[in-house]
Amino acid sequence: MDLGLALAQYGPFASLGSVTAVARAAEELGYDSVWVGDRLLTPLAPQDPYPGGGTVPPRHRTFLDPFAVLSVAAAVTGRVRLGSSTLNACWYPPAVLARSLATLDRLSGGRAVAGFGLGWSRDEYAAVGVPWRGRGARLEAALDALEAIWSSDPVAYDSDLWSIAPSVIGPKPARLPVYLAGFAPAALDRVGRRADGWLTAALPVPVLTGMWSRVRRAAERAGRDPDRLRMVLRINPHVTEVPAAAEALPHTGTVAQIAGYLAAAVEAGAHELLVDLQLTAADDDHLLALATAFRDALRR
Repeated sequence: MDLGLALAQYGPFASLGSVTAVARAAEELGYDSVWVGDRLLTPLAPQDPYPGGGTVPPRHRTFLDPFAVLSVAAAVTGRVRLGSSTLNACWYPPAVLARSLATLDRLSGGRAVAGFGLGWSRDEYAAVGVPWRGRGARLEAALDALEAIWSSDPVAYDSDLWSIAPSVIGPKPARLPVYLAGFAPAALDRVGRRADGWLTAALPVPVLTGMWSRVRRAAERAGRDPDRLRMVLRINPHVTEVPAAAEALPHTGTVAQIAGYLAAAVEAGAHELLVDLQLTAADDDHLLALATAFRDALRR
């Protein structure tokens, strides 16, 4: 089991000091990876509900660019993997996305992990001028283009969405893992067919097990080895001092309660646990104290 920590990126943690402090501390604490998300705006009258119900967390109103945050983290660390959970892949032309990720991988010494999702907000898609409809097919085409750019020279790619004339494109990553997020059947099948792993969230363990089984079956149908796929589970908990009621778990509870759920998720197949403490921590010191507590509880 590997441990990942969300980098300082949003709300009161959206500062250079927080990014560098959290990145350095994550490595010193023995975390295996650090991660960023990808939010563009907080609509006042959203067309779509925030995942899980409720409203967009107020702290998301200030959200740093993921590539800039990962670049800072790359400069102040030397070991941890640098991942995205997730980049909204459809917002970016594949040639630009390929260059940004390959550059990060080159400058970090091969530590980048590309995690892609489809996002959930029509308002964000409208803001970047990308159609909401057909986003699954757009992601498939983007993956095709990325594969072409990263694996061949000269590169040539043509579709209804993008056209790359025969060109030399560098840098090339040596081996940049691609993880995909999603919970719908088509998204789970895509993980099995195309990805190195699945980016999931804190779901009830039986639900998690069922979805992971579908991913593995899709991999087998595609002639791929399902044992080579990894499951990365992300949790954004509200940590309390007093034990929470059972129905509040795993999203609210003490470190021990939440760690208990995460241990069960590992038993169900999770290979890596990604803890985002920015919605519950008051400041950098509090965040790192919680990161230490989770490390100790989970390593046990």
